[in-house]
Amino acid sequence: MSQRLITVGHSPDPDDAFMFYALAHDKLDTGDLRFRHELQDIETLNRRALRGELEVTAVSIHAYAHLLDRYALLPSGCSMGDRYGPMVVARRPMAIAKLGSARIAVPGTLTTAFLTLRLLLPQGFTYEVVPFDKILSAVAEEHFDAGLIIHEGQLTFQNQGLHLIVDLGVWWQERTGLPLPLGGNVVRRDLGPATIKDISRLLKESIRYSLAHRDDALNYALQYARDMDRKLADQFVGMYVNDWTLDYGPRGREAVRRLLEEGHRAGVIPSPVAVDFVD
Repeated sequence: MSQRLITVGHSPDPDDAFMFYALAHDKLDTGDLRFRHELQDIETLNRRALRGELEVTAVSIHAYAHLLDRYALLPSGCSMGDRYGPMVVARRPMAIAKLGSARIAVPGTLTTAFLTLRLLLPQGFTYEVVPFDKILSAVAEEHFDAGLIIHEGQLTFQNQGLHLIVDLGVWWQERTGLPLPLGGNVVRRDLGPATIKDISRLLKESIRYSLAHRDDALNYALQYARDMDRKLADQFVGMYVNDWTLDYGPRGREAVRRLLEEGHRAGVIPSPVAVDFVD
């Protein structure tokens, strides 16, 4: 039986690696589908999705607003900041109001972190895009006044003597009562309903498998855990692979709609977004 090749893009981070462990290591019966994994940073994946290059990929929820014609959101695989999320850090304490005049290193303009910072600072701010894994050192070495950090930097920034200015996940939850939807997995619409349904099922099965075989999946994910020991990596994985990841649920879906609606109202997202989840 010939197999259909599905290219999957995700970040080289412990949470994504944990999520895709079962698919990457042939722990599931994938039938006539064969998955090939390409690991790149989230902003690169966002840009590739704009060009429709990947059948399935992790993207920022912000980026999804620009992908509606080509991709639909899968119900599994989200990274949800539930009272935590991207952070702005600096070498010295400063008031949030001062960020408007600061020069800030950001991990990409299509990231949800960037969208949320735009909502926090509607008057704007000066920024420069820096690879996400270089931001902490760039701020520590005083190339920037502050840095917008994602991924494991949220747990390790204090190791470089940096101070938390604002946790955007906390700010968003206090403002809306909702968690902050950071990233999700999307599937290209042209694959057709039957293949899309199979991919959606297999992704959920992969996440379930990893949660049920946590030690094995964590051992695999550890190779992508920069500056983290096993305990810290396990904590990080627990933050972003959990019940939210199995399914957004009604509250998670509302959070996605609210974030993109506010992004449009603020002028960051040019058009209204009709959020479309795979059934």
